[in-house]
Amino acid sequence: MRPTPMEVVCYHCQQSAEKYLKSYLVLHGENPPRTHDLDELCKLCSETHDGFGKIADQCSDLTAYGVQTRYPMGLTLDERDMSQALNSARQIRDFILALAPELG
Repeated sequence: MRPTPMEVVCYHCQQSAEKYLKSYLVLHGENPPRTHDLDELCKLCSETHDGFGKIADQCSDLTAYGVQTRYPMGLTLDERDMSQALNSARQIRDFILALAPELG
């Protein structure tokens, strides 16, 4: 059995969260910026709904995986990091889908 590609999993968790945040902005008539910074996207989303503070920590947890895992000498990750990334991505998805089920 091959080892789990933790960097790839974490990267896709960040990408998933980014797409949900940007989709929420588009749904509310906003043109999302070209950024991988989930903190910035979360702040923009909070301008339309004040509950986004509930997922701010999860956004912060995932932001680094958008760029750093794609370059050599990036992050060193372990199973705990991967598990937390999966959990954060799920929480962001669930929060946004509760606000905007049409995105599901």
